[in-house]
Amino acid sequence: MKGAPVERLDVHAFTVPTDAPESDGTFEWDSTTIVVVHVHAAGKVGLGYTYGDASVADLINHTLAHAITAQDAFDTGAAWVRMVRAVRNVGRPGLASMAISAVDVALWDLKAHLLDIPLACLFGVVRREVPLYGSGGFTSYSNERLCEQLAGWVSSGFTRVKMKVGRDLRADATRIEAAREAIGPEAELFIDANGALSRAQALRFAEDAAQMGVSWFEEPVSSDDLEGLRWLRDRAPAGMAIAAGEYGYDLPYFQRMLDAGAVHVLQADATRCGGLTGFFGVAPLCEARSLLLSAHTAPSLHVHACCAVRPFAHLEYFHDHVRVEHLLFDGAADAKDGVLRPDLSRPGLGLELKNRDADRYRV
Repeated sequence: MKGAPVERLDVHAFTVPTDAPESDGTFEWDSTTIVVVHVHAAGKVGLGYTYGDASVADLINHTLAHAITAQDAFDTGAAWVRMVRAVRNVGRPGLASMAISAVDVALWDLKAHLLDIPLACLFGVVRREVPLYGSGGFTSYSNERLCEQLAGWVSSGFTRVKMKVGRDLRADATRIEAAREAIGPEAELFIDANGALSRAQALRFAEDAAQMGVSWFEEPVSSDDLEGLRWLRDRAPAGMAIAAGEYGYDLPYFQRMLDAGAVHVLQADATRCGGLTGFFGVAPLCEARSLLLSAHTAPSLHVHACCAVRPFAHLEYFHDHVRVEHLLFDGAADAKDGVLRPDLSRPGLGLELKNRDADRYRV
Protein backbone atom coordinates (compact mmCIF):
# COMPACT_ATOMS: atom_id res chain seq x y z
CA MET A 1 0.00 0.00 0.00
CA LYS A 2 1.32 3.43 -0.93
CA GLY A 3 2.14 5.60 2.08
CA ALA A 4 0.50 8.93 2.89
CA PRO A 5 2.88 11.27 4.73
CA VAL A 6 1.28 13.63 7.22
CA GLU A 7 1.55 17.13 5.75
CA ARG A 8 0.32 19.35 8.58
CA LEU A 9 -1.89 19.71 11.63
CA ASP A 10 -4.44 22.47 12.20
CA VAL A 11 -5.44 22.94 15.83
CA HIS A 12 -8.15 25.23 17.21
CA ALA A 13 -9.86 25.68 20.57
CA PHE A 14 -13.51 26.65 21.00
CA THR A 15 -15.28 27.63 24.21
CA VAL A 16 -19.05 27.13 24.21
CA PRO A 17 -21.19 28.59 27.02
CA THR A 18 -23.46 26.08 28.73
CA ASP A 19 -27.20 26.53 28.36
CA ALA A 20 -27.40 27.13 32.14
CA PRO A 21 -24.91 27.25 35.04
CA GLU A 22 -23.82 23.73 35.95
CA SER A 23 -22.20 22.00 38.91
CA ASP A 24 -21.51 18.55 40.29
CA GLY A 25 -20.20 17.35 43.64
CA THR A 26 -16.83 19.09 43.37
CA PHE A 27 -16.87 21.62 40.50
CA GLU A 28 -18.85 24.45 38.92
CA TRP A 29 -18.72 25.66 35.30
CA ASP A 30 -20.53 27.83 32.78
CA SER A 31 -18.72 26.85 29.57
CA THR A 32 -17.09 23.88 27.87
CA THR A 33 -13.84 24.08 25.90
CA ILE A 34 -13.13 21.68 23.05
CA VAL A 35 -9.80 21.44 21.21
CA VAL A 36 -10.23 20.25 17.61
CA VAL A 37 -7.40 18.80 15.52
CA HIS A 38 -7.31 18.33 11.75
CA VAL A 39 -4.51 16.18 10.28
CA HIS A 40 -3.87 16.42 6.52
CA ALA A 41 -2.38 13.77 4.21
CA ALA A 42 -2.81 12.79 0.54
CA GLY A 43 -5.75 15.12 0.01
CA LYS A 44 -7.70 13.78 2.99
CA VAL A 45 -8.33 15.26 6.43
CA GLY A 46 -8.80 13.48 9.75
CA LEU A 47 -10.64 15.08 12.67
CA GLY A 48 -10.10 14.50 16.38
CA TYR A 49 -10.84 16.39 19.56
CA THR A 50 -10.64 16.50 23.31
CA TYR A 51 -12.47 18.45 25.99
CA GLY A 52 -10.09 20.42 28.19
CA ASP A 53 -8.18 23.64 28.63
CA ALA A 54 -7.34 25.66 25.52
CA SER A 55 -3.64 25.26 26.39
CA VAL A 56 -3.89 21.72 24.99
CA ALA A 57 -3.80 23.34 21.55
CA ASP A 58 -0.41 24.90 22.29
CA LEU A 59 0.94 21.59 23.53
CA ILE A 60 -0.14 19.89 20.30
CA ASN A 61 1.42 22.59 18.14
CA HIS A 62 4.68 22.89 20.06
CA THR A 63 5.31 19.31 21.22
CA LEU A 64 3.34 16.77 19.18
CA ALA A 65 3.12 18.16 15.65
CA HIS A 66 6.77 17.53 14.86
CA ALA A 67 6.47 13.93 16.12
CA ILE A 68 4.02 12.98 13.37
CA THR A 69 4.61 15.43 10.52
CA ALA A 70 6.08 13.63 7.47
CA GLN A 71 5.30 10.24 9.05
CA ASP A 72 2.99 7.77 7.30
CA ALA A 73 -0.62 8.46 8.25
CA PHE A 74 -1.38 4.73 8.12
CA ASP A 75 1.09 4.05 10.95
CA THR A 76 -1.18 5.06 13.83
CA GLY A 77 0.59 2.77 16.29
CA ALA A 78 4.01 4.24 15.53
CA ALA A 79 2.60 7.76 15.76
CA TRP A 80 1.16 7.02 19.19
CA VAL A 81 4.53 5.75 20.45
CA ARG A 82 6.29 8.84 19.09
CA MET A 83 3.81 11.14 20.80
CA VAL A 84 4.15 9.37 24.14
CA ARG A 85 7.92 9.71 23.92
CA ALA A 86 7.62 13.37 22.95
CA VAL A 87 5.82 14.24 26.21
CA ARG A 88 8.20 12.31 28.48
CA ASN A 89 9.62 15.47 30.04
CA VAL A 90 6.30 17.31 29.92
CA GLY A 91 4.45 14.86 32.16
CA ARG A 92 2.08 12.46 30.52
CA PRO A 93 -1.04 12.34 32.72
CA GLY A 94 -3.43 15.24 32.29
CA LEU A 95 -3.03 17.78 29.50
CA ALA A 96 -0.35 15.84 27.61
CA SER A 97 -2.50 12.72 27.46
CA MET A 98 -5.48 14.79 26.33
CA ALA A 99 -3.34 16.28 23.56
CA ILE A 100 -2.19 12.82 22.46
CA SER A 101 -5.82 11.68 22.53
CA ALA A 102 -7.03 14.40 20.16
CA VAL A 103 -4.24 13.77 17.65
CA ASP A 104 -4.60 9.99 17.86
CA VAL A 105 -8.33 10.21 17.10
CA ALA A 106 -7.59 12.50 14.15
CA LEU A 107 -5.04 10.02 12.81
CA TRP A 108 -7.50 7.13 13.03
CA ASP A 109 -10.15 9.25 11.33
CA LEU A 110 -7.62 10.17 8.63
CA LYS A 111 -6.69 6.53 8.05
CA ALA A 112 -10.36 5.63 7.61
CA HIS A 113 -10.81 8.53 5.17
CA LEU A 114 -7.79 7.36 3.17
CA LEU A 115 -9.37 3.90 2.99
CA ASP A 116 -12.87 5.37 2.46
CA ILE A 117 -14.50 3.26 5.17
CA PRO A 118 -16.26 4.04 8.47
CA LEU A 119 -14.12 3.73 11.58
CA ALA A 120 -16.33 0.99 13.02
CA CYS A 121 -15.64 -1.15 9.96
CA LEU A 122 -11.92 -0.43 10.17
CA PHE A 123 -11.92 -1.58 13.81
CA GLY A 124 -14.15 -4.61 13.17
CA VAL A 125 -17.82 -4.39 14.11
CA VAL A 126 -19.04 -6.33 17.14
CA ARG A 127 -22.40 -4.52 17.45
CA ARG A 128 -24.20 -2.09 15.17
CA GLU A 129 -25.90 -0.07 17.87
CA VAL A 130 -24.56 1.29 21.14
CA PRO A 131 -26.66 1.36 24.33
CA LEU A 132 -26.66 4.74 26.08
CA TYR A 133 -27.44 6.33 29.38
CA GLY A 134 -28.64 9.92 29.57
CA SER A 135 -26.33 12.00 31.74
CA GLY A 136 -26.87 15.43 33.28
CA GLY A 137 -28.96 16.09 36.37
CA PHE A 138 -26.53 18.72 37.64
CA THR A 139 -26.61 19.76 41.29
CA SER A 140 -27.28 23.33 40.11
CA TYR A 141 -30.58 22.26 38.56
CA SER A 142 -33.88 22.85 40.29
CA ASN A 143 -35.81 19.70 41.06
CA GLU A 144 -38.21 20.66 38.29
CA ARG A 145 -35.42 20.92 35.72
CA LEU A 146 -33.81 17.70 36.98
CA CYS A 147 -37.01 15.72 36.63
CA GLU A 148 -37.84 17.25 33.25
CA GLN A 149 -34.45 16.27 31.83
CA LEU A 150 -34.32 12.72 33.17
CA ALA A 151 -37.96 11.97 32.37
CA GLY A 152 -37.45 13.39 28.88
CA TRP A 153 -34.71 10.88 28.20
CA VAL A 154 -36.80 8.01 29.50
CA SER A 155 -39.80 9.04 27.40
CA SER A 156 -37.54 9.04 24.31
CA GLY A 157 -36.46 5.45 24.92
CA PHE A 158 -33.54 5.62 27.34
CA THR A 159 -33.57 2.88 29.98
CA ARG A 160 -30.79 4.43 32.13
CA VAL A 161 -30.26 8.01 33.33
CA LYS A 162 -27.69 9.64 35.60
CA MET A 163 -27.72 12.60 37.97
CA LYS A 164 -25.05 14.41 39.97
CA VAL A 165 -24.86 14.27 43.78
CA GLY A 166 -22.40 15.25 46.50
CA ARG A 167 -23.04 18.91 47.35
CA ASP A 168 -25.67 18.38 50.04
CA LEU A 169 -26.54 14.78 50.83
CA ARG A 170 -29.79 15.64 52.56
CA ALA A 171 -30.95 17.61 49.54
CA ASP A 172 -29.61 14.86 47.27
CA ALA A 173 -31.86 12.30 48.94
CA THR A 174 -34.86 14.48 48.12
CA ARG A 175 -33.59 14.97 44.57
CA ILE A 176 -33.20 11.21 44.07
CA GLU A 177 -36.73 10.60 45.34
CA ALA A 178 -38.06 13.20 42.91
CA ALA A 179 -36.05 11.73 40.04
CA ARG A 180 -37.26 8.22 40.75
CA GLU A 181 -40.86 9.38 40.77
CA ALA A 182 -40.32 11.25 37.50
CA ILE A 183 -38.71 8.37 35.57
CA GLY A 184 -40.89 5.61 36.97
CA PRO A 185 -39.96 2.26 38.51
CA GLU A 186 -38.47 0.54 35.46
CA ALA A 187 -35.68 2.86 34.31
CA GLU A 188 -32.28 2.48 35.94
CA LEU A 189 -31.14 5.47 38.00
CA PHE A 190 -27.40 6.22 38.24
CA ILE A 191 -25.70 8.74 40.55
CA ASP A 192 -22.28 10.39 40.29
CA ALA A 193 -20.55 12.11 43.23
CA ASN A 194 -17.41 13.10 41.29
CA GLY A 195 -15.27 12.05 44.24
CA ALA A 196 -16.95 14.41 46.71
CA LEU A 197 -17.50 12.03 49.63
CA SER A 198 -15.54 10.29 52.34
CA ARG A 199 -15.69 6.51 52.50
CA ALA A 200 -18.11 6.54 55.43
CA GLN A 201 -20.35 9.16 53.81
CA ALA A 202 -20.37 7.24 50.55
CA LEU A 203 -21.33 3.93 52.15
CA ARG A 204 -24.13 5.47 54.18
CA PHE A 205 -25.44 7.31 51.13
CA ALA A 206 -25.19 4.18 48.96
CA GLU A 207 -27.34 2.27 51.44
CA ASP A 208 -29.97 5.02 51.41
CA ALA A 209 -29.85 5.42 47.62
CA ALA A 210 -30.29 1.69 47.11
CA GLN A 211 -33.68 1.95 48.79
CA MET A 212 -34.69 4.34 46.00
CA GLY A 213 -33.56 1.99 43.26
CA VAL A 214 -30.15 3.49 42.46
CA SER A 215 -28.11 0.84 40.64
CA TRP A 216 -24.86 2.72 39.83
CA PHE A 217 -22.67 4.87 42.07
CA GLU A 218 -19.91 6.62 40.14
CA GLU A 219 -16.83 8.05 41.84
CA PRO A 220 -18.35 7.92 45.34
CA VAL A 221 -14.85 8.80 46.58
CA SER A 222 -11.87 10.17 44.68
CA SER A 223 -10.76 7.99 41.80
CA ASP A 224 -7.24 8.31 43.23
CA ASP A 225 -8.40 6.44 46.34
CA LEU A 226 -8.28 2.95 44.88
CA GLU A 227 -8.32 1.37 48.33
CA GLY A 228 -11.43 3.37 49.19
CA LEU A 229 -13.16 2.36 45.98
CA ARG A 230 -12.37 -1.29 46.73
CA TRP A 231 -13.65 -0.86 50.29
CA LEU A 232 -16.94 0.49 48.93
CA ARG A 233 -17.17 -2.11 46.18
CA ASP A 234 -16.94 -4.85 48.82
CA ARG A 235 -19.67 -3.22 50.92
CA ALA A 236 -22.02 -1.76 48.31
CA PRO A 237 -25.66 -2.85 48.50
CA ALA A 238 -26.58 -5.78 46.30
CA GLY A 239 -27.42 -4.64 42.80
CA MET A 240 -25.41 -1.41 42.99
CA ALA A 241 -22.33 -1.09 40.76
CA ILE A 242 -19.35 1.01 41.83
CA ALA A 243 -17.82 2.71 38.78
CA ALA A 244 -14.81 4.94 38.06
CA GLY A 245 -12.03 5.45 35.55
CA GLU A 246 -12.87 8.64 33.65
CA TYR A 247 -9.64 10.24 34.92
CA GLY A 248 -7.45 7.41 33.71
CA TYR A 249 -4.79 8.89 31.43
CA ASP A 250 -2.63 5.84 30.76
CA LEU A 251 -2.77 2.05 30.85
CA PRO A 252 -0.78 1.69 34.10
CA TYR A 253 -3.52 3.61 35.94
CA PHE A 254 -6.24 1.31 34.64
CA GLN A 255 -4.06 -1.69 35.50
CA ARG A 256 -3.69 -0.43 39.08
CA MET A 257 -7.42 0.22 39.35
CA LEU A 258 -8.27 -3.29 38.18
CA ASP A 259 -5.54 -4.93 40.26
CA ALA A 260 -7.05 -3.18 43.29
CA GLY A 261 -10.48 -4.60 42.48
CA ALA A 262 -11.74 -1.03 42.74
CA VAL A 263 -14.79 -1.16 40.46
CA HIS A 264 -17.59 -3.34 39.17
CA VAL A 265 -17.56 -1.44 35.85
CA LEU A 266 -14.54 0.41 34.45
CA GLN A 267 -14.95 3.73 32.66
CA ALA A 268 -12.56 5.03 30.02
CA ASP A 269 -12.55 8.22 27.98
CA ALA A 270 -10.83 8.26 24.59
CA THR A 271 -10.47 12.05 24.82
CA ARG A 272 -8.18 11.53 27.84
CA CYS A 273 -6.72 8.02 27.92
CA GLY A 274 -4.55 8.26 24.81
CA GLY A 275 -7.22 8.40 22.13
CA LEU A 276 -8.72 5.42 20.37
CA THR A 277 -5.39 3.60 20.63
CA GLY A 278 -5.50 3.99 24.40
CA PHE A 279 -9.19 3.08 24.58
CA PHE A 280 -8.57 -0.17 22.74
CA GLY A 281 -5.72 -0.87 25.14
CA VAL A 282 -8.07 -0.62 28.12
CA ALA A 283 -10.68 -3.02 26.72
CA PRO A 284 -8.55 -6.22 26.94
CA LEU A 285 -7.73 -5.41 30.58
CA CYS A 286 -11.46 -5.54 31.29
CA GLU A 287 -12.05 -8.61 29.18
CA ALA A 288 -9.32 -10.54 30.98
CA ARG A 289 -11.16 -9.92 34.27
CA SER A 290 -14.70 -10.45 32.93
CA LEU A 291 -15.53 -6.81 33.66
CA LEU A 292 -17.53 -4.49 31.43
CA LEU A 293 -16.22 -1.23 29.97
CA SER A 294 -18.32 1.93 29.90
CA ALA A 295 -17.34 4.84 27.64
CA HIS A 296 -17.25 8.27 29.29
CA THR A 297 -18.95 11.18 27.44
CA ALA A 298 -18.09 12.53 23.94
CA PRO A 299 -20.68 10.28 22.26
CA SER A 300 -19.94 11.30 18.66
CA LEU A 301 -16.27 10.47 19.15
CA HIS A 302 -16.84 7.16 20.95
CA VAL A 303 -19.68 5.61 18.98
CA HIS A 304 -17.57 3.83 16.34
CA ALA A 305 -15.13 2.45 18.91
CA CYS A 306 -18.01 1.28 21.10
CA CYS A 307 -19.30 -0.75 18.17
CA ALA A 308 -16.00 -2.64 18.14
CA VAL A 309 -14.94 -3.31 21.76
CA ARG A 310 -16.12 -6.62 23.16
CA PRO A 311 -16.51 -6.19 26.95
CA PHE A 312 -18.96 -3.29 26.67
CA ALA A 313 -21.70 -1.91 28.92
CA HIS A 314 -22.83 1.48 27.58
CA LEU A 315 -21.86 4.97 26.42
CA GLU A 316 -22.55 8.16 28.36
CA TYR A 317 -24.83 10.55 26.47
CA PHE A 318 -23.63 13.62 28.36
CA HIS A 319 -25.80 16.72 28.05
CA ASP A 320 -22.95 19.22 27.58
CA HIS A 321 -21.05 17.21 24.99
CA VAL A 322 -24.15 16.29 23.00
CA ARG A 323 -24.97 19.98 22.77
CA VAL A 324 -21.42 21.05 21.81
CA GLU A 325 -21.06 18.29 19.22
CA HIS A 326 -24.31 19.25 17.52
CA LEU A 327 -23.39 22.94 17.54
CA LEU A 328 -19.94 22.39 16.02
CA PHE A 329 -20.07 19.24 13.88
CA ASP A 330 -22.03 18.12 10.88
CA GLY A 331 -22.78 14.43 11.37
CA ALA A 332 -22.97 14.51 15.18
CA ALA A 333 -24.62 11.36 16.48
CA ASP A 334 -28.31 11.45 17.42
CA ALA A 335 -29.81 9.10 19.98
CA LYS A 336 -32.84 7.10 18.97
CA ASP A 337 -34.69 4.78 21.33
CA GLY A 338 -31.83 4.97 23.82
CA VAL A 339 -29.09 3.85 21.42
CA LEU A 340 -26.61 5.36 18.95
CA ARG A 341 -26.09 3.90 15.52
CA PRO A 342 -23.00 5.12 13.66
CA ASP A 343 -23.52 6.46 10.17
CA LEU A 344 -21.85 3.74 8.10
CA SER A 345 -22.43 5.67 4.89
CA ARG A 346 -19.67 8.15 5.78
CA PRO A 347 -15.94 7.46 6.16
CA GLY A 348 -14.13 7.80 9.47
CA LEU A 349 -16.06 9.29 12.36
CA GLY A 350 -18.47 10.85 9.89
CA LEU A 351 -17.89 14.31 11.40
CA GLU A 352 -17.08 17.63 9.77
CA LEU A 353 -16.45 20.90 11.61
CA LYS A 354 -19.05 23.56 10.79
CA ASN A 355 -16.51 26.36 10.48
CA ARG A 356 -18.97 29.20 10.13
CA ASP A 357 -20.94 28.09 13.19
CA ALA A 358 -17.77 27.34 15.15
CA ASP A 359 -16.09 30.70 14.52
CA ARG A 360 -18.18 32.51 17.14
CA TYR A 361 -16.76 30.19 19.82
CA ARG A 362 -13.13 30.24 18.67
CA VAL A 363 -10.62 31.03 21.44
